[in-house]
Amino acid sequence: IEETRQNIDKIAENVEEAKKLYSIILSAPIPEQKTKDDLEQLTAEIKKMANSVRNKLKSMERNIEQEEARSSADLRIRKSQHSVLSRKFVDVMTKYNEAQVDFRERSKGRIQRQLEITGKNTTDEELEEMLESGNPSIFTSGIMDSQISKQALSEIEGRHKDIVRLESSIKELHDMFVDIAMLVENQGGLLDNVEQHVLHAAEHVEQARQQTKKALQYQGQARKKMLILAAVVVLLLAIVALIIGLSVGLNK
Repeated sequence: IEETRQNIDKIAENVEEAKKLYSIILSAPIPEQKTKDDLEQLTAEIKKMANSVRNKLKSMERNIEQEEARSSADLRIRKSQHSVLSRKFVDVMTKYNEAQVDFRERSKGRIQRQLEITGKNTTDEELEEMLESGNPSIFTSGIMDSQISKQALSEIEGRHKDIVRLESSIKELHDMFVDIAMLVENQGGLLDNVEQHVLHAAEHVEQARQQTKKALQYQGQARKKMLILAAVVVLLLAIVALIIGLSVGLNK
């Protein structure tokens, strides 16, 4: 239990450090390679530790299920500890997901501004199509051979690579939380017990749905799916956090 709690705390520290590196990368026209390498290493560490925590929580869940027939004070305590740790883990990873999505959008904004500097005005949808193709030369091939344009081109290509790497991490994060959602759902008859309380989350769900609709209005086809995926992750996390919170209340 204590080791899992410490690992979650360490992930939280790494997430804060990742946010600092995101800011450094966004503030520099051409970020230093060391900063990018540090971020890549930190991202890998967060992923490794998050997978470890997830596996620990699943192992705890299996042990609790095996002893479900025995109603004891110790079992109730372990259930409560599992629920608290799960909620804490969800909260930390939610912040990480939000930081990743924000970094992606701000990186995309930098690309758009650099294209404007070179005389290439693009819509959001056109920019998403460029990102989807994986080939920034769609818009950069005709850029004039000037010093300003070369610097802009270098930044465009660098930001594009940052986004490609980031989206792989966002996808992995989504898959992880689908797994966590299944773990929470398997906590006996919990969902049936809290069904009426879930209705109270309707307002938050509607807000997330509206955000998804807003994303749909300006995103391109396959890239559009990535932003919808991010919105679904946030919605999923909100529901998981609600269920875990109610689990703590019921176990008390």
